[in-house]
Amino acid sequence: MLEAVKYYGFNLSKASEELRGDKEVVLAALKGHGSCIEFASEELRGDKEVVLAAVKDIFIDQYGAPSFEYISEELRGDKEVMMVAVKYWGGSLVYASEELRADKEVVLEAVKEWCYSINCASKELKNDTKFMKEVKKFLHKEHEYLFMKNDYQEYL
Repeated sequence: MLEAVKYYGFNLSKASEELRGDKEVVLAALKGHGSCIEFASEELRGDKEVVLAAVKDIFIDQYGAPSFEYISEELRGDKEVMMVAVKYWGGSLVYASEELRADKEVVLEAVKEWCYSINCASKELKNDTKFMKEVKKFLHKEHEYLFMKNDYQEYL
């Protein structure tokens, strides 16, 4: 099975429960196919090394990064994991813990990558005038309508 998942990570979906819990097999599957974390054992979906490997090779389709829903709640609240995640795709902020959605550093990093991720930030951050002025620096002119549409006009 190790060779099969190295060839095509999604072969992990056909593996036995035992192999889905084998860290070496799962890490091999995740190389280039981060979304395969869906098929890893629950234990490995809570393993920081495994999750970081998945996040760095996440498959993003038109619906975002659905694989984040399989990552343990604990790691969704891990700042290191979410900083890596939002650097790859700012929209992954939607999967972050409430605490991290209120973390200026995490949210700003997400906005730098994808301006619409500001909508996932905590209400407190969105009401923080100084922070929102900082966010505006990372918007392209054509994205300023985002502020108008969402009642952030005072920061323009």
